Amino acid sequence: MRAHLLNDATAERYRRSVTEGVERVADRLATVRRPFTGVTPDALAPVVSAVDLDRPLGNASAALDELERVYLRDAVYFHHPRYLAHLNCPVVIPAVLGETVLSAVNSSLDTWDQSAGGTLIERRLIDWTAGRIGLGASADGVFTSGGTQSNLQALLLAREEAKADTPAKLRVFASECGHFSVRKSATLLGLGPDAVVSVPCDRDKRMRTVALAAELERCRAEGLIPMAVVATAGTTDFGSIDPLSEIAALCARYGTWLHVDAAYGCGLLASTTRRSLLDGIEHADSVTVDYHKSFFQPVSSSAVLVRDGATLRHATYHADYLNPRRAVEERIPNQVDKSLQTTRRFDALKLWMTLRVMGADGIGQLFDEVCELAAEGWRLLTADPRYDVVVEPRLSTLVFRYVPARITSPAAIDRANLHARKALFASGEAVVAGTSVGGRQYLKFTLLNPETSIRDIAAVLDLIAGHAEQYLGGENLVRAS
Repeated sequence: MRAHLLNDATAERYRRSVTEGVERVADRLATVRRPFTGVTPDALAPVVSAVDLDRPLGNASAALDELERVYLRDAVYFHHPRYLAHLNCPVVIPAVLGETVLSAVNSSLDTWDQSAGGTLIERRLIDWTAGRIGLGASADGVFTSGGTQSNLQALLLAREEAKADTPAKLRVFASECGHFSVRKSATLLGLGPDAVVSVPCDRDKRMRTVALAAELERCRAEGLIPMAVVATAGTTDFGSIDPLSEIAALCARYGTWLHVDAAYGCGLLASTTRRSLLDGIEHADSVTVDYHKSFFQPVSSSAVLVRDGATLRHATYHADYLNPRRAVEERIPNQVDKSLQTTRRFDALKLWMTLRVMGADGIGQLFDEVCELAAEGWRLLTADPRYDVVVEPRLSTLVFRYVPARITSPAAIDRANLHARKALFASGEAVVAGTSVGGRQYLKFTLLNPETSIRDIAAVLDLIAGHAEQYLGGENLVRAS
């Protein structure tokens, strides 16, 4: 069994195995014609269940053959131009190269004696990102598993900085269009069910600052403590960006921590044409960025940044075997002092390789392309009488629904849109997302693939309309009979 350990004696076996794996994936990527096969859980589950995990196959080739049946053949492929559903991006090759390296070396980014240069690379990327945001010379941060963890850590710091004797008095203000992880984080932090105050949005799905000001004043009048405001730079459903400068001014007035969830909109940090959409983010106390969304990185690659690096002390715990207090005195850089995690992958290497090969402008160009595509798609939708589109995109998301020419009940239209999404997914011809707006069912394109064209969008809209019309026709026949 030692022959399977990666070391000096097995380097050649490693080279052969990984090369074969890369070739299999490359062949699959080159031949995929649809983003999904349409396989159902009921059809695939028996195939996976039939694998006897107590009887190994003995070699990588046989395991790759089996993997083709249980995974690769029916995977959802985000690189396909008609995958238009969630915030999943196609990935850039330099990042995949970084992934290959970091998996093989297997550094753990908790302490210096487990990572050495990896620690310095991550710190350099944190400084680079903080500089792009404009957080100042005292800024710091750490890589995380994703936006949910980043938001959780930011609110943990905000809670501790609030210095409240009674946690039940703490309040967090977030847009009604903000991410669900804000409420989840509040619960995990023991703040209670009433801790998160939902702030209404305007017609463009941006937080209404007048409403926020009223809620902050009411909070103060009731003897409560405004712990944090969570502004969003790129909402999951609409890609909307809250008025960051105005919100920052209100936070300064009320002495409230400002967290900006830029998990989606962080791609604007590399944009050469749209960076101004993030104006005001430089006033944040903390920022969430997800490189695995708009920086075209493999999952996971995320970070939380803070204006004042000293606030990260609230996540610091010392263990004699890991990061004893004397390490600080000896100026040994241990990233575990800043992180909610202990063992942690060297995910920063993927972004490092991307920047060293493509540069920030290269990333920004790709993100600009999908934002431009969304604007073109919006014009197409607004001119199409079959569809109602909710809001003009700021980033790369389109929310819309099919509306038949003949008068149909709203409930029937809801069912038709739900059916169209399911039927499209089952066909494998395209993958789109869905959401609810005003209690009604809508569909969503999240455009993160520069290879997607306006022709792809037009074709998918025709497919959706066809499925919806077929459903409504069948429903009317059923009711008539």
